[in-house]
Amino acid sequence: MLTTAQKREFYDKGYLVIPGVIPKVMVDAARQAINHSIGNVGQSGEDMDNHRAPKFCRDLHNTPVITDLFNKSPVISLAESLMGEGNLQMPIGGAQVAPRFPAAPGEDPPEFRGHLDGMGNGKNGMAKGVYRRGFTAFAVIYLVDVPEPYSGNYTVWPGSHRFFEDYFKREGLEVLENGTPRMELPEGPDMISGQAGDLVLAHHQMIHTGGPNTSPNIRYAAIARLRHVDCADNGNAGFTDIWREFPGVREVMDEMVAA
Repeated sequence: MLTTAQKREFYDKGYLVIPGVIPKVMVDAARQAINHSIGNVGQSGEDMDNHRAPKFCRDLHNTPVITDLFNKSPVISLAESLMGEGNLQMPIGGAQVAPRFPAAPGEDPPEFRGHLDGMGNGKNGMAKGVYRRGFTAFAVIYLVDVPEPYSGNYTVWPGSHRFFEDYFKREGLEVLENGTPRMELPEGPDMISGQAGDLVLAHHQMIHTGGPNTSPNIRYAAIARLRHVDCADNGNAGFTDIWREFPGVREVMDEMVAA
């Protein structure tokens, strides 16, 4: 279970890193399956220009070696600490396997920027101008050590969840017809470091991306998008009422107000 301090951190920053959640035996089995897939199955035929990483390992997305990382580990109870016991849609039916491959030797880190999920651009399976909130929180599991920045880190912009809640209340959700709004955010990017087996829980409204990888290693992670049982009914209301599906966080917010 998460502590009150961890819930406060999630409220403030929009994400939380929890070390050592996944046992080594499960991490090793997942990484073996991924390496086998890359070496023997190879590319799966997606649009290489727009979906470099998801082009690999699509054969594993719904397999137990990946889904058990979430369904048969503490991930569920930790997520329910935020979303409320029994409020997480179960089981987790699939997860993205997300390798981040190294840049060419000597290549400078590219410029990068984050995005919100659910914004259609005509190239990602959603028509341009369409926007749809389809989940409540990210659960990201590192399957290798990611010890320093520019290692393909899962990258977030702290506080962007609350920043955009205020922005959407003020400007209306119609601004999302043009995709993720581009503006100065309250904090710069945090390239999250960690070790194999660490878990990152992040709010659905976090600006995020897979960071550049100038290390010599492939960054392996499994990413599930967790859904509250009322996610479909709440729909896009979650853009402007960002704690609607987080009763565990609302309890802490009430305590902060009362203090």
